[in-house]
Amino acid sequence: MRMLGAFSPSLRFWHPDVRRDPYPNYRRFRERGLVRLRLLGGWAAARYGDVERILQEPAFSTNRDEVALMKMMRRATRGAQDFEDLVDNNLLMIDGPRHRRLRGLVSKAFTPRRVEALRPRVEALAETLLERMAAQREVDLIRDFAQPLPTIVIAELLGAPSAEHVRFRAWSDALVELLDPLSGHEGLDPPKRANRELSAYLRGLLAERRHAPQDDLLSAMSEAREDGESLAEGELIALASLLLAAGNETTTSLIGNAVLLLLRYPGERKRLQDDLALIPSAVEECLRFEPPVQLTDRAVVEPVELAGVRLKPGVIVAALIAAANRDPEQFADAERFDVGRADNRHLAFGLGNHYCLGAALARLEAQVALRALLRRFPDFDGPAAPPGWKASIVLRGPTALPVRLR
Repeated sequence: MRMLGAFSPSLRFWHPDVRRDPYPNYRRFRERGLVRLRLLGGWAAARYGDVERILQEPAFSTNRDEVALMKMMRRATRGAQDFEDLVDNNLLMIDGPRHRRLRGLVSKAFTPRRVEALRPRVEALAETLLERMAAQREVDLIRDFAQPLPTIVIAELLGAPSAEHVRFRAWSDALVELLDPLSGHEGLDPPKRANRELSAYLRGLLAERRHAPQDDLLSAMSEAREDGESLAEGELIALASLLLAAGNETTTSLIGNAVLLLLRYPGERKRLQDDLALIPSAVEECLRFEPPVQLTDRAVVEPVELAGVRLKPGVIVAALIAAANRDPEQFADAERFDVGRADNRHLAFGLGNHYCLGAALARLEAQVALRALLRRFPDFDGPAAPPGWKASIVLRGPTALPVRLR
């Protein structure tokens, strides 16, 4: 794809320079309106109004069964039951009544009250991780803080011991490649292997919870009922796997991106340190300015016109969330990072029926992480650019972040 990008400007997503800073490329996309991705057989939308429509209107669906790439994936996974369950029961890949049923059952066990009850535990974990870091002069903030915090939280939330967080992280890193199939180097083998191992682990844990329920998410999902229906085992395992993979990766990147922005904009960092009450709005601005999920896509399921172009069913349309989040038609002074920005209607968590199920937890973890870091090490120092970025066009975050503690 990098080689093809030399001949097709619309495919420059994969170019190393664009990965380092994709925003000039996004600006060009906004200027052009709806952009044809000829070699991929789809379109890309970058303006806020167009992305907003794609995320909400029923003509654009997460059900990609009629899309060529999805048909190829299904052929490649035929016979792997756990993997087929993951695809068939994935909230990111289904729509309509079945999506509403599965999401409704999970939402009953994933309420704001349950998430807010986690705050003391998340705060304690953040302090423990920072205490371990204090003995070192320089740390990798991603490895030592941004990765373990959400991984331990989701492991404990599901009902697994926190000591399992290393295995959970490895499984999560492999599964998340499904969000960007072109980012992996070994095809579907790593996510299939991780899904097989994780499914076996969760199946054993689920059997324990059905015998002796506890106050955890796996027990709550197992007991959830809607109109007399409960989650089948395959559905439950797939949903738990999705929560693990999507929640880990995106929250790690959110924390990493936020710290990078504070290093890059010292004036805004001082403003935040002087008034920690700005932490919630600062997290929202980080989500707008450097979102961990840069884009998503939808399949056109009924004829529709977008940005003056008639789209036919079966076509894929990429919604460039990161481009829309800096659209000057929607945000005043859109290219300015402002930790106190008001009325920040960013699209980092999506919109409509597929609004991110874990948004409240991601916000909580990022707020706790920033507050704890600024209090414990107010003068931490590091580079304004990381050694490298994730090899993905969908997910954006530093692979490492060396930070000096003071």
